[in-house]
Amino acid sequence: MLSDYYTEVLILDKDELPTEPQERLGTPHAFHPHRFTARGKMITERFFPGFGNDLVANGAPSSFNKTVCNSNQYGSITGPYQRNDIKFSKANLESVIRRRVQDIPHVHVLDRQDVIGLLPSPDHTAVTGVLVRNRKEPGQVTEARADLVVDTSGRFSKLPQWLAEMGYEVPRPDVLRANIGYSTQRFQVPHHLTYLIEKWDVINIAGQPATGTFTGVFSFIENQVAEMLLYRPGGNYPPTDEKGYRQAIAELPSPLIAEILEGLEPLTTIRSYRVPELYRHRYEQMTRWPSGLLVLGDAFCIFDPIFGQGMTVAAIEAEKLDACLRQQQVNPQLDFEKEVLVCMQAAIEPAWWLNCATDIQWEGVEYDGSDSLPGITFISRVMSLLLQEATAKQNLPWYGLYWGVNTLSQSPRGIFNAQTVSEILGTSDEGMQLLAELQQTHHGMSLEEILDEIIPFKE
Repeated sequence: MLSDYYTEVLILDKDELPTEPQERLGTPHAFHPHRFTARGKMITERFFPGFGNDLVANGAPSSFNKTVCNSNQYGSITGPYQRNDIKFSKANLESVIRRRVQDIPHVHVLDRQDVIGLLPSPDHTAVTGVLVRNRKEPGQVTEARADLVVDTSGRFSKLPQWLAEMGYEVPRPDVLRANIGYSTQRFQVPHHLTYLIEKWDVINIAGQPATGTFTGVFSFIENQVAEMLLYRPGGNYPPTDEKGYRQAIAELPSPLIAEILEGLEPLTTIRSYRVPELYRHRYEQMTRWPSGLLVLGDAFCIFDPIFGQGMTVAAIEAEKLDACLRQQQVNPQLDFEKEVLVCMQAAIEPAWWLNCATDIQWEGVEYDGSDSLPGITFISRVMSLLLQEATAKQNLPWYGLYWGVNTLSQSPRGIFNAQTVSEILGTSDEGMQLLAELQQTHHGMSLEEILDEIIPFKE
């Protein structure tokens, strides 16, 4: 996308980049399941037409008309998947996108490079490049000058420190101390069981905050490989030993996954990953921001991986940056970078609050942020009531709404508007009590006015 606006784009990566789909040291989470929602794929298709065909060429299967089973504390919803959605590993996706990027003539990719600092202008009002240490030749440090520096270094970003060193006051990030743990194992599907790949898309057995049970997710990726994940927030991590792992799977509320795994052949050991906290930086609140600097992706905000929103939010951010750059060409603004940060936050906010509203239900999860909790609590209770009604009564339109908002295909305002909230709360005594409490604490205000006041996202 940047290549549409600049005569040269330089990408610096600290890893030695593989030529084939392969996990790399800089992405230790890549082994675990990744989901790219329909919205994220649609945006990526616009930037890289036909990228899905490249995934298929690498062995990725389609989900079309295969069975999806989603279970939660209220029951299960099972049915055929209606879209031609491609399932893949993170390594496969990275390989496809990397090849596409490397094919752009004026984009240059340098691997095994550490960015060790920003190059400020003399008055520190602008960033004019970065300091780079070459891992191939230890001790060699060079300057890479640029009109625009974009930090996409993920959760290892040192941007707060670098900005502070330049004399900028950086706000504390919003933090959700979620203590998330997940354990993943991959399996080879033997030839006589390949019919399972044609039958199943995904089996998702959601953990229950009230009982502290694990979430179990089973699905397929490329080349007849299945992957199994156990997950839980709150610091009670899923096991990584073979016996404990199998026992935890057997104790899931449904035996479906355990029965399927009986016939599969372990392809890997059980690997774990830990996410102590989720964070959202508030760079858009800074009174001063250097020109020539932007930040995207996990360097700005990280999400709970179980929801599969991170890559989609990154795609939305890229789309918004594309629109901002296009507008800047037509009507240049001196505070362009600051305006982009505001747009990025608009992309981040719905997913961030949905993450908080779900994870805060678990014992051991704590929120520490600049915004108050009442909105999170209300969002959490409404989403739970919607899921309960949709599952218990097999209300597919409502379940589609719940799923569409959680996958960022629809705005959260598709749920959090006066009419829909009234319908959801009117389905149970608990909902009616919540509505009465809301009206009592906001006396004289209409439901629409109340929602505008307590719901953080406005889109």
